[in-house]
Amino acid sequence: MSNNLTVESAEQGKTLSKVIKIDEARIQNHLDLMVRSTVEQTLNGLLDAEADRLCNAKRYEHSDSRSDQRAGHYTRTLHTKAGPVELKMPKLRKATFETAIIERYRRRESSVEEALIEMYLAGVSVRRVEDVTEALWGTRVSAGTVSELNKKVYEKIELWRNRPIEGDYPYVYLDGISMKRSWGGEVRNIAVLVAIGVSREGFRDVLGICEGAKEDKEGWSSFLRHLKQRGLKGVQLFISDKCLGLVESAGEFYPEARWQRCVVHFYRNVFSVTPKGKVKEVVVMLKAIHAQEDRQEALSKTETVAKKLEDMKLKQAAEIVRQGAAETLCYYGFPREHWRQIRTNNPLERVMREIRRRSRVVGCFPDGNSALMLAAARLRYIAGTRWATKRYMSMERMDEMQVEQLAASA
Repeated sequence: MSNNLTVESAEQGKTLSKVIKIDEARIQNHLDLMVRSTVEQTLNGLLDAEADRLCNAKRYEHSDSRSDQRAGHYTRTLHTKAGPVELKMPKLRKATFETAIIERYRRRESSVEEALIEMYLAGVSVRRVEDVTEALWGTRVSAGTVSELNKKVYEKIELWRNRPIEGDYPYVYLDGISMKRSWGGEVRNIAVLVAIGVSREGFRDVLGICEGAKEDKEGWSSFLRHLKQRGLKGVQLFISDKCLGLVESAGEFYPEARWQRCVVHFYRNVFSVTPKGKVKEVVVMLKAIHAQEDRQEALSKTETVAKKLEDMKLKQAAEIVRQGAAETLCYYGFPREHWRQIRTNNPLERVMREIRRRSRVVGCFPDGNSALMLAAARLRYIAGTRWATKRYMSMERMDEMQVEQLAASA
C-alpha cells in the first residue's frame, strides 16, 4: 500500500512540475523594473523636497514667507546602476533650480562614471567599455564620453605624478618603455621612463614616471633630477638594465648609491651570441655564478664559466661574461633575504608588461601626453589596488646591517 502511495505522489510531483514553470527572465525583469521604479520615486521625491526648500513653501501652499513659485518641470533621463530613470526636474519662476542631489547637465550617476573610468584604467579597451555599459545599464557610452571622463582623472594623475616623495627608499628600480605616437603625420617612438621603490617599511611604491624622447643620458638625467627635486632620498641601490647613460646619470645624482645590473638582462645579452642548441647548457653555467655563497666565490665561478665557454668555442659569450658578470653581483652586499628581489628588474618588468599590453590596445597615441597619462594611470591603479597593503620585503635585517657597518667604521 505504501509503495502505491509513493508512486502516486511521485507522479503528482511530476505533473505539478510540468504545470508550475518559473520564468526566471520575467522575474528578473520585474525585479529590475521595481528597483528602477523605487530609485525614480526616491530621486523625484528628493527633488520636490529641495524645490520646496528653495521656494520656502510647499507646492500650492499660500504663505507669506514664500520666496519663489514653481513653473512646472522638465524631464531628464539619468543612467544609474539600476538602469535609466526619468527625473522630473522642477522649474522656478525667479531663480534657476540648482540641486545638490543631481549636478546640472549630469547624465550619469557618479558611481557609473567611476565604473567606466575604472574599467578603462584596468585595461579594458574603449570598444569593450561600450559593450559592457550597454549590457549593464542599457545604454551605450561612446568613445568620446570615455575620453572626456578620463580627462578628469588625468588632472588628478598629474598631481599624483608630481607629488612630493616622502621617506627613504633604499631600493629603486628603473626602466623605460617605448610607445608609438603620431607626429606631423608620421609615427614615431617616445620613451616613458618609470621608477618604483621599496620604502624603509618594505612597501613598494611608484616614485615617478616621465616622458623622454629616448632612453639616453639626457633623458635619464632629466628623470633623476625630477625625482630628486621631489624629495627622493636614502637610495642605496639602483636596479636596472645597462641602459645607455642610465648608470652615469645615477652616479651624478646619487653618488653614494650602488648599481645592480639586472641578472635576467645580462643572461639575454649572453644568449644573443650563443647558438640555440647550446642555450640550455649555458643557462646552467650562468645560474651557477649567482648560486654562490658570497661575491668572492661568484667572481671565481665567473672565471671558471668564461673558460668553459671558450672551450665550447663561444669566445663572444665568454667576453660578455668576463666584462659584465661583476656588475650583476652587487646584491651580495645586501641582506640575503633580499637577494631574490633585488638581483633582477623583474618587479618593474611585470608592471611594464601590463602597460605594454594596455598600449597595444590603443596602438598609436595622438600625442606624447596621452601615452604618458595612460601609463601613469595604469601605474597608479596597480599601486593603489595591489601594493598599498601588501609588504614586499622585510627590512629589519637591513637596519641591523647598518648598525653593524656604523660600529665597524667607528
